[in-house]
Amino acid sequence: MSDQQPPANDDDGAARALPDVPEDIAAAARLAPDHWLGAVDPAWRGEGPPPEWAVVGEWRSGMDGGVVEWRDNDDYRPSPATLGWPEPTDPVDEAVQLASTGYGPEEDVTRLLASAEVAVLLGPDGGPLAARTPDGSAVVPIFTSESHLLSVGQLASRILPMTDVAGQLPEGHRVYVNPTGPVSMVVDTEALVAALQALTPAPTTPTEKMP
Repeated sequence: MSDQQPPANDDDGAARALPDVPEDIAAAARLAPDHWLGAVDPAWRGEGPPPEWAVVGEWRSGMDGGVVEWRDNDDYRPSPATLGWPEPTDPVDEAVQLASTGYGPEEDVTRLLASAEVAVLLGPDGGPLAARTPDGSAVVPIFTSESHLLSVGQLASRILPMTDVAGQLPEGHRVYVNPTGPVSMVVDTEALVAALQALTPAPTTPTEKMP
């Protein structure tokens, strides 16, 4: 039996072609006639029913178990892979991509960044180069991989632990992660400092010797 279905109709009755039906959806439709079947972005890995923003759209099965209709989900957020972004170069870059699309928390960016070594461009004084984003925010660009750094061109740079970079930030500046990447992120300084402090072991109080 073929899974081919007649074209669906728009609201005005005009015929339109139905998108190619995935085999798993066609099989589910045969088992559940007259149902809406959600198509979930492959990046969603959570437990339980997916959130509305991870659902690409829905297929409707007809009374005979064939797929007869597709509708888009206006609340859908495409994942990095669906958007066609390149594979992340490192864990921080991956966290930035996921946080930017809503598939991961921003806290993962600061947590991973706190323990990372990054490259900074050097200003005339030899310190990290300060710059401004298109919206006027004062930032210090940082790069989490060589490929992001090379995209800037032949400019002087240095690799530093994030702790050192944070200690050299000019007043009122934030770090700007991978401005040459497919997606970048300006990180809140207070959140970054908190993540750095979480890595520092608490001082221990020496115990008195027994007489």
